[in-house]
Amino acid sequence: MNCRARVFGDDINTDYIVASRRKRDSLDPQVLCQYLFEEIAPQFAASVQADDAIVAGKNFGCGSAMEVAVTAVLGAGIRAVLARSFARTYYRNAVNNGLLPVIADTSRIREGDQLRIAGGAVYNETTAETIATEPLPDIMRAIIEAGGLVPYFRERRDFPS
Repeated sequence: MNCRARVFGDDINTDYIVASRRKRDSLDPQVLCQYLFEEIAPQFAASVQADDAIVAGKNFGCGSAMEVAVTAVLGAGIRAVLARSFARTYYRNAVNNGLLPVIADTSRIREGDQLRIAGGAVYNETTAETIATEPLPDIMRAIIEAGGLVPYFRERRDFPS
């Protein structure tokens, strides 16, 4: 996966990703994505491109367990979030909805860097650096590749033993 880095810091909570009041307006990903990071980066939603990846520090997705915080990201065409660590609920919501959560040392990735995510590593093509990632269990990779938990079940009808 090739992508452009869109960089945020530590402790990006779900209300920063999309304000909880927005889910009262709509649950449509195409509507929600218009409000991505509106509280902390008002221009982000208008500038996001489908090949962007969110890059953050520690504890990405902390706060409430709002699934719409993943839905809004996917609605913008973003397919991966790289962070030093994730809140557990956001991580699971990401996998269950087909968003790739990548745990890696993101400290040297800068805004706009061109990245390639493949084979257990992030290749920063801007700086020619290779960054190791934490391995994703096979079942999680299969769920993400299917587009999320629901499509996974529709396709396979069961989890492997």
